[in-house]
Amino acid sequence: MSAYKDALTAAMTAFALDPKARIIGYGTAQPSRGGGTFAGVPVEQCIETPVAENLMVGLGIGLALAGLKPLVYIERADFMLNALDAIVNHLAAMRTISRGEFRPTLLLRIVVGNTQKPLFTGPTHTQDFAAALDSMVSFPVVSLRDEQQVTNWYAAAVQGLKDPEVLGMYPHSTALFEYKDLM
Repeated sequence: MSAYKDALTAAMTAFALDPKARIIGYGTAQPSRGGGTFAGVPVEQCIETPVAENLMVGLGIGLALAGLKPLVYIERADFMLNALDAIVNHLAAMRTISRGEFRPTLLLRIVVGNTQKPLFTGPTHTQDFAAALDSMVSFPVVSLRDEQQVTNWYAAAVQGLKDPEVLGMYPHSTALFEYKDLM
């Protein structure tokens, strides 16, 4: 296992220490959950969904509004495009359109597929839309290029979820892009 994957696994384990933490996505309750990075997350904290990214983000928003701390796992960054309505028009705008009454905060964990490793995932599974998403939302969108960034950004994002007063640079949510080629 790589240091990058170890850092992701440690970040998911630390995230799950909060009993309000929830992991939403497809394949999250399977044995190899998240490429094995959810190994330290109790399966009871995972919400298995169909392959329906807009639904996944909408569910995450609803759970956040109910006081839980969701992480939406989008296994293929390309399919994030299916969730743009929920991300851009709901998650990123809800605080403004509700005049501050509703401020859902969640983590988006978005995976860019591999091009260098065996079993190339193909051109429709390896596109990186981090810059495009960053231009559409008001919350941080971060490309995690090494294990130190994984550790630092997940710690900061989780701290922001725990204490709304710490949100500072995390006024709504955080989108963290990871890269299979680094695992």
